[in-house]
Amino acid sequence: MSFAKVYSAQVNLLRGAIVTIEIDLSKGLHTFNVVGLPDKAVDESKDRVSGAIKNSGFKSPKAKNQKIIVSLSPADLKKEGPFFDLAIAIAYLQASGDIKFDSEKKIFLGELGLDGALRSIRGALPLAEEAKRRGYEEIYLPKENAAEAALVENLAVFGARSLKEVIEHIDISKRNLENKQKKIPVQPQTKISYKREIKGGDFSDIRGQEGAKRGLEIAAAGGHNIAMYGPPGTGKTMLARVFSGLLPDLSNEEVLEITGIHSVAGSLRGELICFPPFRSPHHTSSYVSLIGGGTYPKPGEVTLAHRGVLFLDEFPEFEKRVMESLRQPLEDNIVSISRAKGSAIFPSNFILVAAMNPCPCGNAGNKQKACICKPSDLDRYKRKLSGPIMDRIDLWVSVGNVDYKKLGGEGTGEKSEKIRERVLKAREIQKKRFSALVGSASGGKKLGRNINTNSEMNVKDLENMVKLAKEVRDLLDDSAERLALSARAYHRVIKIARTIADLENSQEVESNHILEAIQYRPKVV
Repeated sequence: MSFAKVYSAQVNLLRGAIVTIEIDLSKGLHTFNVVGLPDKAVDESKDRVSGAIKNSGFKSPKAKNQKIIVSLSPADLKKEGPFFDLAIAIAYLQASGDIKFDSEKKIFLGELGLDGALRSIRGALPLAEEAKRRGYEEIYLPKENAAEAALVENLAVFGARSLKEVIEHIDISKRNLENKQKKIPVQPQTKISYKREIKGGDFSDIRGQEGAKRGLEIAAAGGHNIAMYGPPGTGKTMLARVFSGLLPDLSNEEVLEITGIHSVAGSLRGELICFPPFRSPHHTSSYVSLIGGGTYPKPGEVTLAHRGVLFLDEFPEFEKRVMESLRQPLEDNIVSISRAKGSAIFPSNFILVAAMNPCPCGNAGNKQKACICKPSDLDRYKRKLSGPIMDRIDLWVSVGNVDYKKLGGEGTGEKSEKIRERVLKAREIQKKRFSALVGSASGGKKLGRNINTNSEMNVKDLENMVKLAKEVRDLLDDSAERLALSARAYHRVIKIARTIADLENSQEVESNHILEAIQYRPKVV
């Protein structure tokens, strides 16, 4: 036999793409060519494969006088990464007659070391999902990736440590049968564990700052973006880090979605992501690292924070271009990236938590310390925050200095678990309200949308779901006129007021809810 065909896959944006690998052998001077738009890592696989085959007990392709052509199809899809090493080695051994097996309904994934060891890859979960969707029944991949791939139901996952293990499992040739076939056990179905671990502390550990805690509770309940401003050292970063503990657990579908995203990005560290992710990029982060992109588009921090929290500390210190690029994800919950070699739409439904000082030195408005910033420095600092970005942040809360007497005492504030209970009740109220919206002609699934929180409502949803009494509407209109609110800010006040009412289990939005919501519009930045 001089021809063989096996199947593999690679990551394509946030999904998997099946790749067919064909090998043809012919007599002649030794050449080993890979065609089908391979990148450097794929082209170099011929050297890794040759070494792995030799050190697994077979004759090296380089020791034979034969022309080897490896074709990767579809030919117009850019092949990236070391996903195909195992499949190429298996296909070569079958084409050369060293092994025999049925390659149909099987997917082979993994990078090979020169000793034949299988090394882990990224994106195992989306690759397994694509294999299942396309009707494949078995998937062979490195042992380190087996538990991740086993999240997919009704797919036989085989985790191997080496090329030799895979060969001993699949080979039905006379040679292997005489040596007794060694079977790899099927990886058990991976179960999602929701055992919550407390990380980053508790709200009761933070002295004072009751106003900021209230703002964070509202943000968690309604999925609203929030900015905290105040002097350095007042607890803004600590408040942000404990904030994610208020959010509800992820559903099974969300766990699979987020784990897949982090697996594709290579940020998964062996464990499933069962809780809302918390991402905190440094203020020197580049545009591409935060938003995503590159020659071949890849997800950035706003996508890695999907269904979780994106914390931007020292918010005005980010580059102007980076800050302005947050407009689309904050408004539409997606990132649309277009490049010469491809375009992509990545999900980015996160809660933004921004923290900032009132000025470069941090002491503007501080009664205890004098501000040393020049007027030009203050103007430049304030200009970093544009009106469109400020409009898209729902709540602005001041985090002032704490009385030293409170710092020395024991924590007497509410624990995170108590606040989380109120957040979960408010989320449940929203879920019931939007379940009616899903079945209506005004929104929901009939318009391709699935709303989970108040922050995701559009203007039409507000008209249908939030009915304001005349006196409440008059109060809102009068306040909006006095504060010169934009149309976007006007509607965001209604969303926040609806969340405040949900926290109080109130059927209607009352005047006090509107007044509290207005207090969270930006005053001092």
